[in-house]
Amino acid sequence: MKSTIKNVLSTLAIALCVVTISSAQTSDPLPSAEEVVAKMMQFDAQQQSEQTGYTAVRHYAAVNKKRHAEMLVRVSCDSSGAKKFTIVSEEGSGSIRKHVFHKLLSEETEASRQGTRTSTRLIPDNYQFQMVGQEILETGPAYVLSVTPKTANKYLIDGKIWVNANDYSIVRIEGQPAKNPSFWVRSVHFVHTYQKVGQFWFASSTRTTSGIRIFGESQLTIDNSDYALNPPADRTAQANDQGRLVR
Repeated sequence: MKSTIKNVLSTLAIALCVVTISSAQTSDPLPSAEEVVAKMMQFDAQQQSEQTGYTAVRHYAAVNKKRHAEMLVRVSCDSSGAKKFTIVSEEGSGSIRKHVFHKLLSEETEASRQGTRTSTRLIPDNYQFQMVGQEILETGPAYVLSVTPKTANKYLIDGKIWVNANDYSIVRIEGQPAKNPSFWVRSVHFVHTYQKVGQFWFASSTRTTSGIRIFGESQLTIDNSDYALNPPADRTAQANDQGRLVR
């Protein structure tokens, strides 16, 4: 059963390493899903080109009927999107910390690498999009789109995204993995939200509930705080390093 919990939660880590967006003015006609996605991708490309990286603090907490564990981690992300994690403190169930938290860090590190990110991003190559409506969130008006994965990949999601109507950034994702990660898992549901730091949107929180046969309900929460953007020199230094390697 330990491995079941590990597989469920680590699957969500990669599925949730991915993206963002919210809605429009109630008096205006809704744009098509294609228009929203096109602007979403344009905004994302611009953000990628301007992103210098960041540091943040992340708090993990997992609980079921018998066990509980917490972990505090410092996150470092460079301008390419690659992440590194440093554990600050951890307590509680050794099994959860080893088989869930540490596994999450390992898989998110791998998922943040350039080659892996492409296959899990919220883009037309991986998903079909359909306009659902619009809502007003704390982050402002947002377009709501359903997202249906084109392949039954457990690292893709089946659900909805909320796209900010002003800048076309994803601000909320809700749903379940496209493929059930295990026979022992009856259901998995997650809500992933974003916050704005300066001109950029970053992960704010993740709430996941998993129904596991015999074992019962398990919950995982991830909260991000203390974001600090890297200075522009980070991108310049990285480009210089890559140039020296090429020579």
